[in-house]
Amino acid sequence: MADHPFGSSQSPNLRRSPLPARMAPASTSPAAEASPRQALAKSTLLGGVGDLDAAVSLRLHALFLPVPRLLLKALEVAGDGRIWLPVPISLLLISTTTSSAVSPLLVGLVLGLALDIAFVGLAKLIFRRPRPAYNAADMYVVVAVDHWSFPSGHSSRAFLVAAFLAESGLPREALYLWAAATSASRVLLGRHYVLDVVAGAWLGVLEAWLCNLILSYLCAAGSFLVC
Repeated sequence: MADHPFGSSQSPNLRRSPLPARMAPASTSPAAEASPRQALAKSTLLGGVGDLDAAVSLRLHALFLPVPRLLLKALEVAGDGRIWLPVPISLLLISTTTSSAVSPLLVGLVLGLALDIAFVGLAKLIFRRPRPAYNAADMYVVVAVDHWSFPSGHSSRAFLVAAFLAESGLPREALYLWAAATSASRVLLGRHYVLDVVAGAWLGVLEAWLCNLILSYLCAAGSFLVC
């Protein structure tokens, strides 16, 4: 058989592609997108627990992808600090201008939400855990610390409000159901890991306990509050 004019008997269609293997199209699944950066999921302070938490969180996120994102976004908005902080502050200011009696409920909410901002912000700066790699780009970041994941501010805020209002006589089951749904939405949206929302929930309950403790002291001291 005669040699090919260019010195090769290999068919042009069978020649190796000049593109390197790394140029192959990447998968768009959450697992494929997250795996190259999975190591970033753990903070140095969380250690190996962060790896396990990241794996479980990714599995849950992928499993519940059929859940309507609009519903999860509604829960995200319902627990947003840009709503919860200005509303009780405004109501508190209005009440002080119309009456000399100050509601301990409003004072407690404002105090608790202020504590929540301080505690969550400090914890995020200490742990510096990056958010999941598969977190969508439709999240509005208010301040720089919101780039960090641990703990979840939505979760802490929701459980703070639920625990505090439950002690005021409002329906306990409905409040905690809302707080749990809001916290779960953070994992399903890809905003946080499971450990983030669990830590946030415990922090919120602790903040509610501190608020009630401070209010009890103020009431006992005969302060400006009408208890």
